[in-house]
Amino acid sequence: MLHSCCAPCSGAILEWLSANDIRPTVFYSNSNIFPKKEYELRESECDRYAKTLGLEIVEDEYDHGRWQREVGFGRENEPERGARCLECFKFRLRSAAKYAHENGYDTLTTSLASSRWKNLEQVDAAGEEACAEYDDVKWWGRNWRKDGLQERRGQIIKEQNFYNQLY
Repeated sequence: MLHSCCAPCSGAILEWLSANDIRPTVFYSNSNIFPKKEYELRESECDRYAKTLGLEIVEDEYDHGRWQREVGFGRENEPERGARCLECFKFRLRSAAKYAHENGYDTLTTSLASSRWKNLEQVDAAGEEACAEYDDVKWWGRNWRKDGLQERRGQIIKEQNFYNQLY
């Protein structure tokens, strides 16, 4: 299962997985995105691309209030790659790992590991912690920026004319 933060970050990963005979379910879990209209726009792009590849997409419950309570409050001034990011990754990947466990998926990875703005150590720590709660779900920590995937990401964004948020 691939936790997806957005279509631009997921595009090259989904293409690579499909080319390697791995047909993931896309799990869209992003209660951190606000306002809801922005969330819906990003989810729509992810859904559109997953369907072009014939992949199933599952949308997690959107609960920005819960995200604020568990992640946001008291960390508003944290820099990118700070403590707030780690807690945000944990929040989303716990939800993904729970879904994977409840629905028979044995492996979880995330498109968060494709963004140059994210700290890969934080992403992996959050994924490991989330999957450790379940004996039947393993974390697939991978640097999705390598092996030409970063370049392909940019190409897919242009080819698909993805909405690419700039904040």
